[in-house]
Amino acid sequence: MPPRIRKYTGEHIDVTYDAQRCIHVAECIRRLPTVFDKSKRPWVQTDQAQAEQVAATILACPSGALHYQRKDDSTKDDSAKDGRAAEPIPAHNTIRLVKNGPLYVRGDFSIVNSAGEFVLKETRAALCRCGASANKPFCDNAHRTIGFQAPATVSEPQTITEATDDGTLRIETTRNGPLHITGNFTVLNDSGEPIWQGTEAWFCRCGGSANRPFCDSTHNKIGFVAE
Repeated sequence: MPPRIRKYTGEHIDVTYDAQRCIHVAECIRRLPTVFDKSKRPWVQTDQAQAEQVAATILACPSGALHYQRKDDSTKDDSAKDGRAAEPIPAHNTIRLVKNGPLYVRGDFSIVNSAGEFVLKETRAALCRCGASANKPFCDNAHRTIGFQAPATVSEPQTITEATDDGTLRIETTRNGPLHITGNFTVLNDSGEPIWQGTEAWFCRCGGSANRPFCDSTHNKIGFVAE
């Protein structure tokens, strides 16, 4: 199914919204209700707040459903013009384990399919780990419907060293199997505390692993299907 991306144009900032990626965490509505209001049409009114406020709010969206593009403003200082840069790329790659929910990925990452073909380059995404999403590899809140349970930690937390600039992360959606993640990254618990670091891991996305968030090959036993 092709993405349903809508664009909301403002004087100093434009906002795009991918309805398929939205999991209704509602960070945007809580943080900036003057701009993001489901009771209004259009529900995004970009000029109802400063561009800096809109941008900061969008960066809090964990699913990547919302993105922005800044425009030139009237400032005389070229270094401060809105249009100089797109959204910032996080310096560190992190994967947050949402208790009984998805994986929140932040950083500089690309998603590729099992054939190694490029699918998407992103900085934020909510990836399904319950196995039931109809929009794999992305979360669609199916975990709530099926009563998915998964801890927000790993079985053996590590001593975390100081983070450095991580570089690009590669997330491969293996056919009928786990997410194969390569590159420097840190795993966070639901509170945002670092609990594991690595450069390669296989993350369960069938929902059945006894070693969540990591794969233990349960997908083979239960006949998990993910094209």
